[in-house]
Amino acid sequence: MPSFDVVSESDPIEVRNAVDQANREIANRFDFKGSDARIEQKERELTAFADDDFRLGQLRDVLLARCAKRGVDVRFLDFGAVQKTGGDKVRQPITVRHGVSSDHARKIVRLVKDSRLKVQAGIQGDAVRISGAKRDELQSAIALLKKAITDVPLSFTNFRD
Repeated sequence: MPSFDVVSESDPIEVRNAVDQANREIANRFDFKGSDARIEQKERELTAFADDDFRLGQLRDVLLARCAKRGVDVRFLDFGAVQKTGGDKVRQPITVRHGVSSDHARKIVRLVKDSRLKVQAGIQGDAVRISGAKRDELQSAIALLKKAITDVPLSFTNFRD
């Protein structure tokens, strides 16, 4: 029975490259001279450090521009609350999303079932497996999901015949 998986995964190598390029740009920019602005990465956790809120905003803009240039969808980045550290210095945790959250998985399953397509959807960990008897039905399900789900970046993998 043909099937495919709906996942939401970013390329960790491209995320690291985007962070490295952003740090290089920040080190060379005139408006960041003498400041302690940087982005640190630990696995899927990024932390942005800056001297004040204005520079933190500029740091975010640089990071988003580099991610877009490297082909990393910026919807993968989940910005946390700005935290004050000593003096005027601030930091902001940034989480790189991985996998389809349970809320979005339920939304995908409900959307597929309500569409009256002859396919079945089931949640499997951080992915949603969709299977059906015909490839055309599966391709219709992919088109439906691409059109309906726009708040998270979805990719369709493991297409089997």
